[in-house]
Amino acid sequence: MSVRWVVALLLSLLIGASGPAWSASGAGGTLRVGVLIPETGYLAAPARFMREGYMLYLAQHGNTLGGRDVQTFIGDSAGNPSTGLTQARRLVEQDGVAILFGPLSAAVGSALVPYIGEHKVPAIYPIVSADDLTQRRTSPYIVRTGWTSSQTTQPLGDYAYKTLHYRRVATIAYDFEFGWQSIGGFVQTFQQDGGTVVKETWTPQTTNDFSPYLSQIPRNVDAVMCSFSGSTAINFFRQYKAFGLTMPLVCQGNATDESTLAATGPAAIGVVTALHYSAALDTPANKAFVAAYQKAYGHVPSYYAEGTYVGAMFLDRGLAAMHGDLSDPLAFTRALRRVSIPDAPRGAVALDSYGNPAENVYIRRVEQTGGALANVVIHTYPGVSQFWTYRPQQFLAHPVYSRTYPPCNGCGTH
Repeated sequence: MSVRWVVALLLSLLIGASGPAWSASGAGGTLRVGVLIPETGYLAAPARFMREGYMLYLAQHGNTLGGRDVQTFIGDSAGNPSTGLTQARRLVEQDGVAILFGPLSAAVGSALVPYIGEHKVPAIYPIVSADDLTQRRTSPYIVRTGWTSSQTTQPLGDYAYKTLHYRRVATIAYDFEFGWQSIGGFVQTFQQDGGTVVKETWTPQTTNDFSPYLSQIPRNVDAVMCSFSGSTAINFFRQYKAFGLTMPLVCQGNATDESTLAATGPAAIGVVTALHYSAALDTPANKAFVAAYQKAYGHVPSYYAEGTYVGAMFLDRGLAAMHGDLSDPLAFTRALRRVSIPDAPRGAVALDSYGNPAENVYIRRVEQTGGALANVVIHTYPGVSQFWTYRPQQFLAHPVYSRTYPPCNGCGTH
């Protein structure tokens, strides 16, 4: 990493300790931004990439957003909803931040919604994917620039049936809303296309030993669908192979995220996933982003890094549209929702009327390329909505994807 980048990053990280006076109302003064990420706990590895993506954008833009100097404060959510809420309160009520940026965990993101609404704090969610945040329980103060948990797995279920020609699958995932919703999207489209889901297995959020759960997976299936992330994903893939299971794996995309892919190693080779980003995406915008990121940090970016980088792009353009003025939080979030980015590293991004992106979803396969593992793009679903191919009213008439919805059409038959 060059000395210039080191200096820029250290300034961005340390500026929260002391800095000039700020003004949240009006366009003048330094803008205080609260970045809420899990710096400790089982999600610490991907959170480091979140920090790096945000800091890279600031470094590239002279530590300004929308023409205002930025003072960054970090809050460690530890991936825990109560801790995340405590940290959000500190950021807003003690550090005086005008905008919340983050967090990572869907559970933390959902826990913050009442507080954000009560205190009228504009928030950008570049990573949190809990479906209902931009569906049945939208908040006028939250703008999501990332995705929903089921937005990528609905196309994956379609791809598994129509292209991979799988007919019988089993699933295994986290036993909380991120796992339920990512599995739910897959199950919905896979079953609708004609497939059968014969078994659903749910694991505690911080599982280290998967053997009791791997023993429950039927062997007479065409594939196994999984949804994990961080160190949990590393453990799952390694133990899946060590357990002697040979059924192909299709998984929610951040199971093979670049933040953990090298640590997972050969156990991930051949896994097919779906996500709205891959560091291996062959476009000019992504190549430029990857090159800048590698120069700054010495490794390739992940979805988490690209997510916060694009979130900062939205924040920058939304602030510029308001001439840096945050005196009316609702006017600011409305301006954010009007932002569209045709050349983000992931491709074109535009928000729907619910405040969620419509964007490409990439089917990727883990391959060894150039001496390293990569999520090689093998198919693209363009401009995917959070509602997939359904009309919003039709989609929202059904319950949010959960542990029991959609019902498994073949469970108990294996």
